[in-house]
Amino acid sequence: MDGSWDGNESDDSSQFERGVDHIYEAFICPLTKEVMHDPVTLENGRTFEREAIEKWFKECRDTGKPPSCPITSQELSTSDVSPSIALRNTIEEWRSRNDSAKLDIARQALFLGNAESDILQALMHVRQICRSIRSNRQGVRNSQLIRMIIDMLKSNSHRVQYKALQTLQVVVEGDEESKAILAEGDTVRTLVKFLSQEPSKGREAAVSLLFELSKSEALCEKIGSVNGALILLVGLTSSNSVNVSIVEKADRTLENMERSEEIVRQMASYGRLQPLLGKLLEGSPETKLSMASFLGELALNNDTKVLVAQTVGSSLVDLMRSGDMPQREAALKALNKISSFEGSAKVLISIGILPPLIKDLFYVGPNQLPIRLKEVSATILANIVNIGYDFDKATLVSENRVENLLYLISNTGPAIQCKLLEVLVGLTTCPKTVIHVVSAIKTSGAIISLVQFVEVRENDDLRLASIKLLHNLSPFMSEELADALRGTAGQLGSLVAIISEKTPISEEQAAAAGLLAELPERDLGLTQEMLGVGAFEKIISKVIGIRQGEIKGMRFERTFLEGLVRILARVTFAISNEARAVTFCREYNVASLFIHLLQSNGQDNIQMVSAMALENLSLESINLSRMPDLPPPSYCVSIFSCMSKPHVVTGLCKIHRGKCSLRETFCLLEGGAVEKLVALLDHENDKVVEASLAALSSLLEDGLDVERGVKILDDADGIRHILNVLTENRTERLTRRAVWVVERILRIEEIAREIAEEPNVSAALVDAFQNADFRTRQIAENALRHIDKIPNFSGIFPNMA
Repeated sequence: MDGSWDGNESDDSSQFERGVDHIYEAFICPLTKEVMHDPVTLENGRTFEREAIEKWFKECRDTGKPPSCPITSQELSTSDVSPSIALRNTIEEWRSRNDSAKLDIARQALFLGNAESDILQALMHVRQICRSIRSNRQGVRNSQLIRMIIDMLKSNSHRVQYKALQTLQVVVEGDEESKAILAEGDTVRTLVKFLSQEPSKGREAAVSLLFELSKSEALCEKIGSVNGALILLVGLTSSNSVNVSIVEKADRTLENMERSEEIVRQMASYGRLQPLLGKLLEGSPETKLSMASFLGELALNNDTKVLVAQTVGSSLVDLMRSGDMPQREAALKALNKISSFEGSAKVLISIGILPPLIKDLFYVGPNQLPIRLKEVSATILANIVNIGYDFDKATLVSENRVENLLYLISNTGPAIQCKLLEVLVGLTTCPKTVIHVVSAIKTSGAIISLVQFVEVRENDDLRLASIKLLHNLSPFMSEELADALRGTAGQLGSLVAIISEKTPISEEQAAAAGLLAELPERDLGLTQEMLGVGAFEKIISKVIGIRQGEIKGMRFERTFLEGLVRILARVTFAISNEARAVTFCREYNVASLFIHLLQSNGQDNIQMVSAMALENLSLESINLSRMPDLPPPSYCVSIFSCMSKPHVVTGLCKIHRGKCSLRETFCLLEGGAVEKLVALLDHENDKVVEASLAALSSLLEDGLDVERGVKILDDADGIRHILNVLTENRTERLTRRAVWVVERILRIEEIAREIAEEPNVSAALVDAFQNADFRTRQIAENALRHIDKIPNFSGIFPNMA
């Protein structure tokens, strides 16, 4: 295939010499050197092209010279000219005769089997003829000739294709009949194919020809009906092509085609949205309805949503306010499309969408929205309320609106219930409005009906919205939620079933875990019910699966795992009252898992909860540790029986004085947890430090060997860290706990003597003695006595009792 698109236009062709009259010298203008169209004669008898001689006379005037003949330089008495009618008629007859002859010859050359040079020459002459007879196209307006030129588009030569496109543009320019002939059959489809081909010259010629055709309103529909035409033209207007002409012509072609509403809709679906938005702003009511309806069906990216909101947001809100139900429906559906992105939602809020939206949702009376459109209104409101943008939501909770939402939830179907719950989800994520929602729910007793949605199976979105709402409410209504769930095993079981689903971690699972995690951990009845439905077995299985990488879900994994660990920890609050809790912790080696979870760096809540759970388990160790059974005494009587040695019991726990293990008695010492808990005393999170210190303090409780407990802490370098916690005075709770532990440590005289020399410790204890609560002041006083900072008066004054 010939790769060249262009070539010089030349008249050198013997074929076109035959049958063509030669040009007479009298036909040639001396100034332009071309055949004249409008010959005129001067007073000296010389003949020129009118336009050329008038330009000459103007130059004379501009230079201050008198008019003269440009050939003889003879001055003329006047610049008036006389039309050479006879010569003009002769030239026109000559031109008509020659044009006809050239067209006949062109018809003979325009066959694909002919030489490329002959075809190119024929196309060139057709162009020349068209340009020279703009006032009369009858000779060229020939369907046979136009079809022959169209056939040249099938050539294997790029140059022939390019010249054929150029020729067709010249042929149809300004001639509606020629355009109609060209548009017959599949020609327009062929032209569209050139839009996606290389090199760019062919693309430029094709788009120029399409632009010319698009000037005809009838042909706009023809172009738009060709599959791929609009998307290619839209693509050209948005391309980074270096050929500015292609971009400009494609854009102007589309502008011509905007007269058709159907084409405007198609353009919008391909990303050229401005024409549709323009008609929505300025069209007739019928057009506005049509454009808004289509806008509601379009898939829009986020940037486009912002553009639409900025351009027609106010118009859509006005339509939403109208009394015409079809217009309101179209506007609501369009607003639904653009309200789901933060940027566009901000715009809608600023133009005042909320008041009419709320009115439509709650209004009952003449011309009220049907329930299916109230669902759309609820969806828009849910979209706006749940965006990250922090706007004033106070109007959404004033005037009993939360109560109205709760009423609608109780008296509508699942679809709108889902959206209304999502509105409440958005309101409960905002610190300023969650209090109002909580108050309304408590007052109305709606928590019972809200909990029931947890059991919904046929509508996943509705169930998810309800669980997210309950999760948001749980920090403020944990006891009410526990009461609602306790005794309703179906709902509790549904939450556990959701958490244990074998799927990648979902938002619903994370919310369900977060909900159960917020319930009061010391609610024994609820824990017992969870034991009854096998909740903890499923929870620990999930935790282990996530830690081993068997269960994945990057987006929600962190929050899901945190919720699971918090749920699992509640079983440790029941071990002193519920035998099943002890059995579960032993069977699944729960203490070992929590020790491993202490090292969940970057997940403070998991570390804190794990330390709390270990404290609970450790406090129960003294009750679970047992002395081993001794062998029965021997009844053999011997004179040496009094000299026999008693049985020596080995392997006893240093702290609990019995047989201990991590799995059976939850002993922190046996589990190697002490060093890990000590390490957390340097944590930047005060709550993690407090929980870790509390777990370590379980080794110094009454009933244990405190001296050995202190020795264990010292061996793990724990005393230094504990003293640092005391002297840093980070929080009141932490100081209270640190004073208790330090007082136990100072009971060991040797350590007390060393610490007495540290002024920071003494100062911290003095501060606690002076400023802390009553119990802590008493403990601090004892600690100061241990280091002789306060005298022990019990040795000075006798016991007066």
